Amino acid sequence: MKITWLGHGSFKIEIADQVLLLDPWLTGNPMLSEDQHDAALEGATHILLTHAHFDHVADVLDIARKHAIPIVGQYDLMSYWEEHEHLATVGFNKGGTVQLGDVAITMVHATHSSTFATPEGPKAAGSECGFMIAGEGHVIYATGDTDVMADMAIFGELHEPDIGLLCAGGHFTMDMKRAAFAAETFFDFSTVIPCHYRTFPILEQSAQVLIDALPDVDVIEPEVMQPIEL
Repeated sequence: MKITWLGHGSFKIEIADQVLLLDPWLTGNPMLSEDQHDAALEGATHILLTHAHFDHVADVLDIARKHAIPIVGQYDLMSYWEEHEHLATVGFNKGGTVQLGDVAITMVHATHSSTFATPEGPKAAGSECGFMIAGEGHVIYATGDTDVMADMAIFGELHEPDIGLLCAGGHFTMDMKRAAFAAETFFDFSTVIPCHYRTFPILEQSAQVLIDALPDVDVIEPEVMQPIEL
């Protein structure tokens, strides 16, 4: 398995027979240079979308069209795009599981928001979520954008994820301290990869608080476009 950070909350996950783009934000992403875009998308089989904020969805429709790959996400938004954008989608909802080849994706709750910006103001676009991604004998918990939730206790017991892709930048999501609390309280991770940080000055710039709080976990501060092999 390879997990490659594309900056901010975006990842490329090569697992079993799938190459998954999680919330791929390319255009305007200050952490990912334009000359890295093609490599970031190479081989992609599906797009996983946690919610509709610009820093997660800005490139999704263009990628889906250009590469003829389905978008996988919350039913209401996927149905809208399939009808109005004529794109292939896989729509499901929280608690549901879809099988993508040899990889099982379960949608789980997150606590955040999910809107598009329009000239008339923000418009709701489905609801925010996270994913449990199971394959190759591993379970990855991709939180999407969220705060700590008591629901995480259920997620840990039901899914037993060993890898956490945890939003941890603060301001818009849980910060490093809260992400560490979630990891320590609800999960038994062997590996944690923080994300949704370092992108802008308003966000946390270091994962040292997370590293110090989880001495028995391999906390990996990712580098953009540097694959992490697990």
